[in-house]
Amino acid sequence: MFTGIIAAVGEIAALEPRGGDLRLTIDAANLAMDDVKLGDSIACNGCCLTVVEQVGAGFAVDVSVESLDLTTIGSWQLGSKINLEKAMQAGDRFGGHMVSGHVDGMGEVVARHSDARSERFRLRVPAELARYIAPKGSITIDGTSLTVNLVEGAEFEICIIPHTIDNTIIGGYQPGSAVNLEVDLVARYLERLLADRQAS
Repeated sequence: MFTGIIAAVGEIAALEPRGGDLRLTIDAANLAMDDVKLGDSIACNGCCLTVVEQVGAGFAVDVSVESLDLTTIGSWQLGSKINLEKAMQAGDRFGGHMVSGHVDGMGEVVARHSDARSERFRLRVPAELARYIAPKGSITIDGTSLTVNLVEGAEFEICIIPHTIDNTIIGGYQPGSAVNLEVDLVARYLERLLADRQAS
């Protein structure tokens, strides 16, 4: 479980195809790695991945075919910047919202403009995910916990403060950028509960 509060920005240091899927090595020099062990989970642009090797100031992960197909990982290249967050520990400060690290799908940035000192972004999502996105609700974009400001059909807007621009990869987003999306877990569970209730 994660909270969507990005701890550091890492960089793809190596990509190694292995038997049809992929092993990634991630330079995490800006992430405190002293308490990271083999088998721990780290969210990489919102994708919960398992540490399989510790490499210098970073770590390696194996990425399945499904993850390559359903997330932006398949487009990562050497030098790509990614958001990093270690899994929560009991007693940690809960600064964002409940994030599982299981990406629901990909979205696309369609517009960006300045809004005083902040930046406002408009994103388009797959139709099957749009129903889970509500004004003032939470959404995870590339692992970052964010608040939805406006919803119009399959598009929504977020407003990003300077601190988040400076400390995540969001500052590099431009129209056409693809992003990983995880909708609010509460919305998912409510839909399932209501469906079961209607069925009975």
